[in-house]
Amino acid sequence: MKKLITTLFVVLITTSLAYSQNKLQSPKDFLGYEVGDQFTRHADVVNYFNHVANNSNMVNYHTYGKTNERRPLTYAIVSSEENLNNIENIRLNNLKNIGVAEGTANSEIAIVWLSYNVHGNEASSTEAAMKTIYKLITQKETWLKNTVVIIDPCINPDGRDRYVNWYNQVKATPYQINQTATEHNEPWPGGRPNHYLFDLNRDWAWATQVESQQRLKIYNTWMPHVHVDFHEQGINEPYYFAPAAEPFHEIITPWQKDFQTQVGKNHARYFDAEGWLFFTRERFDLLYPSYGDTYPTFMGAIGMTYEQAGHGRAGLGIQTDEGFVLTLKDRVLHHTTTGLSTVEISSKQASKLNTEFKKFFNTSNLKYKSYILNGEADKINTLTKLLDRHEIVYGFTDNEKVSGYNFRENKQGSINAKGALVVSTNQPKGKMVKVLFEPDAKLNDPLTYDITAWSIPHAYGLDAIASTTLISANTNKKNSTIGNTTNPAGPGYIAKWNSMNDAAFMADLLKHNIRVRFSEKDFSNGTESFKKGSLIITKSDNQKNSTYDKTVIDIANAHKRKIYTASSSFSNSGVDFGSPDVKLINNQKIAVVKGKYTSSLSYGEIWHFFEQQLKYPITSIDTDYFKNTNLSNFDVLILPNGYYDDYLNNDIIKNLKKWVQKGGKLITIGTAVNTFANKEGFDLYKNKPEEKEKDSTGNLIAYDQRERESVKDLITGSIFKTKVDSSHPMAFGYNDTYFSLKLGSDSFKFLKKGYNVAYVEQQQNISGFAGTSALKGLNNSLVFGEARIGQGSVIYMVDNPLFRSFWENGKLFFVNAIFFTNNNKFTL
Repeated sequence: MKKLITTLFVVLITTSLAYSQNKLQSPKDFLGYEVGDQFTRHADVVNYFNHVANNSNMVNYHTYGKTNERRPLTYAIVSSEENLNNIENIRLNNLKNIGVAEGTANSEIAIVWLSYNVHGNEASSTEAAMKTIYKLITQKETWLKNTVVIIDPCINPDGRDRYVNWYNQVKATPYQINQTATEHNEPWPGGRPNHYLFDLNRDWAWATQVESQQRLKIYNTWMPHVHVDFHEQGINEPYYFAPAAEPFHEIITPWQKDFQTQVGKNHARYFDAEGWLFFTRERFDLLYPSYGDTYPTFMGAIGMTYEQAGHGRAGLGIQTDEGFVLTLKDRVLHHTTTGLSTVEISSKQASKLNTEFKKFFNTSNLKYKSYILNGEADKINTLTKLLDRHEIVYGFTDNEKVSGYNFRENKQGSINAKGALVVSTNQPKGKMVKVLFEPDAKLNDPLTYDITAWSIPHAYGLDAIASTTLISANTNKKNSTIGNTTNPAGPGYIAKWNSMNDAAFMADLLKHNIRVRFSEKDFSNGTESFKKGSLIITKSDNQKNSTYDKTVIDIANAHKRKIYTASSSFSNSGVDFGSPDVKLINNQKIAVVKGKYTSSLSYGEIWHFFEQQLKYPITSIDTDYFKNTNLSNFDVLILPNGYYDDYLNNDIIKNLKKWVQKGGKLITIGTAVNTFANKEGFDLYKNKPEEKEKDSTGNLIAYDQRERESVKDLITGSIFKTKVDSSHPMAFGYNDTYFSLKLGSDSFKFLKKGYNVAYVEQQQNISGFAGTSALKGLNNSLVFGEARIGQGSVIYMVDNPLFRSFWENGKLFFVNAIFFTNNNKFTL
């Protein structure tokens, strides 16, 4: 009888599993159309993954966050039923294997992470994600016995839906393959970026966006062995996959390079069988650390980019320049093939992946053992937040002095290290520490895909030493408590001006209608000394505000700002509160130009800066109607990086000039500066490059050397040391030196009548690649400047201080330009 019951139980379980599997629908059956016949809305993609998880014992599906537009961010864990029942042990064993978690383990399970649709209009990959998960659990179960596959079907739902919704609105039926058709020409800004128009594929290391921040929490809990980022490129390129192009960062191991080749050969086997074209080892290098291939690589994984022809132009089908019709179905099939091929080769090499992964986390051969950083507490705290996101360990030292490579002096030296932040490389993620903090990344080939310098000490404006000796440090965070109290009897409050935290405090005061002043001179009051830019919040200016004291204190405490109560407005030295050099800060009405002719990335940086960092309102004005806008309603106009030559004609520039003359402030960023070069009345002139010696025989540089020869004229995101006029209001909070990230070789002469706030006399390239000709052109060139025109000003920011929002030390220049520079008019 007992045997009969057992047999019946087995039959029931088997029948139940079979019934469950029979309920599982293919993407075609679930969606009601074949994948590739149309683009799928993000909500329907989520519904399909939920369906798969609910009807398969081989899939767990989770939500890890939300986008700015409230779309879910999700990931699926795919493996055998046995592995899923033991999934937490598998995850922990992997972390133990590399020392991230305590304990020892011998892991044999490969962990493969597939990331889709980081660029919203490269939309074939999310379609492929649905086919990939279905094929994995219905046709490739054997691979999953020793492999866990994590699938993020859409990293950028906001961008994807922006593209998909637009395309579904405008496409012809049947779809039109002619390249000139509306459906192949996206309007500004396109679907590539996220809500704030950031490129999420450049945000892995800096994690400025909510998508990146939430994804990293999950990534760090898994630390996969293989990570693939699925993309699309131009319609005339076939398919790109690993191995990657040079330059490789020097920490990349021979195994990581070798496995990329193994992956590429496995893909090639499938592509050759079908007669599909592909290319490898070109264009997409592994240097800049903030990509979806490099960041995982520097975290020990085999990080790879796969690029399918198509992009936002391709739609459901398009005729290429070679006469072929490239369809969405083609693109989905190619991405599905490489995704499955990646899982296959990873399964075959599961044991080796684990062994080599563990070896990567041995950091004993790194030259620098510790990076010691000192500076403003706010900047240190901002940096520690970034380190926390990456789960990088740090501490603080009690050493009085440390010596080593001095970042500020660009040579051997020392700094006072008492209480300094220490980030050492003797930790599991020590190689990522090296990549982020190293003074100058080794570059064996100047032909790179992105910027070549990003060193964190310069990006955060900190004094730093790279030490070949391990510096002892405790791992306790320095916690300072702020508990300001009201002083109704006093004449006012004073706050120092050193960081973006101070700027956010000021912005909050202004939003609450608290009048604030700043000092253009140094002064001392009571027992404290205050530098230029310090905020003064007086009782006199806020007499009509019955909650003045409480509001100021509440806002200060909320922002964790230490404010000083003044016992008298009569200073010990320097200016008194009523001095003409202590000026009211205007509650600026700010407009920002957006739309065609502007860089969507630059506009997005500005938009994100005001909404998420400064938290101060702006008005965006589209180029479609900017010409008809009455600028008298605004105090500040910001022109993002862009190309305005065909838009800002002479009449518009004349109107802008009149508005400035009446007291307006025009801030130009990056290539927008070019718009005003060599135009009368703007005090801005380009540095002319030296005339190249002309050869009567013509250009004899060989055809295959032209691209390499052109790098002489390029600067590919390099760090330069600049001089600063720290007495100018735009430079308040800075000393006489600023390290600027220069993104191009544009060079402008010193302003003759205006103020050269930050500038280069004799160029000092601290880090990154810059061509020889470009370097010569930078001598005696402007970085930040102010030209006075009538009552107003034009601000020239040749280098973009908001670039990708990671160059933290440049942001205060931007705030100062808006609120402090030429502050001679207060609007009631």
